[in-house]
Amino acid sequence: MKKRRINIYIFLAILILSIFSNGYSQWFVDVETGLGFSGYNNVRIPRDTGTEFSLSKDLKTDSSLFIRLRLGYQIGSKHTISVLVAPLSLNASGRINKSIRFYEEDFPADTPLKAVYRFNSYRLTYRYDFVRKENLRLGFGFTAKIRDAAVSVEGNNKKSEKTNVGFVPLINFRLEWFFAKKLSLLLDGDALAASQGRAEDILLALQLHLNEDFTLKAGYRILEGGANVEEVYNFALIHFVIAGVTYRF
Repeated sequence: MKKRRINIYIFLAILILSIFSNGYSQWFVDVETGLGFSGYNNVRIPRDTGTEFSLSKDLKTDSSLFIRLRLGYQIGSKHTISVLVAPLSLNASGRINKSIRFYEEDFPADTPLKAVYRFNSYRLTYRYDFVRKENLRLGFGFTAKIRDAAVSVEGNNKKSEKTNVGFVPLINFRLEWFFAKKLSLLLDGDALAASQGRAEDILLALQLHLNEDFTLKAGYRILEGGANVEEVYNFALIHFVIAGVTYRF
């Protein structure tokens, strides 16, 4: 089911891009990498009967290398469609001085534990640039996101894992200020909040425009959010130090 939904997203993106390809258009690919660091990461699964604990305070979460890949298509000067693949996995370990009830298993106090927090994201985004001046660009749009998430805990020869695959609609925004000849400041992201939870994925970066085709960037990304529903209570904050490149062709 998960692969089928991802394939549908990719097919729809290619179809839309093909429809608009007769006018002025330009492909681009954006690659981002760096280190991810866990802020808070509080888990209680199931929400009503599980034990609440922190993957970052009760356990120690290691920093992790990551990579994000975005393929996009700019239609004319104001329309942009893109597909993003953003896998993420963080490993935690340690002992907790209380017994843990996690999903389908019980873990005694002081059991050596290993945990994995996975939050893979696949997104299809359309954005319209309302403002496109020589030194300022501002756009808003919509993102259809498939969330492939999982939390697993292992210890005492037992393992329990809760997975979740679902659709999340988000608001997309992008603000780019060209404050020097080859330099710009970029604020870009997807975000939305509802009664069941919230999601924010926001980047603040300095960009160096080498020429019309190549742009380098470095900055800070924040990924925050979670869900408070019957099956799952989980809210996490992840910090990223990033570097990346955008190539237009």
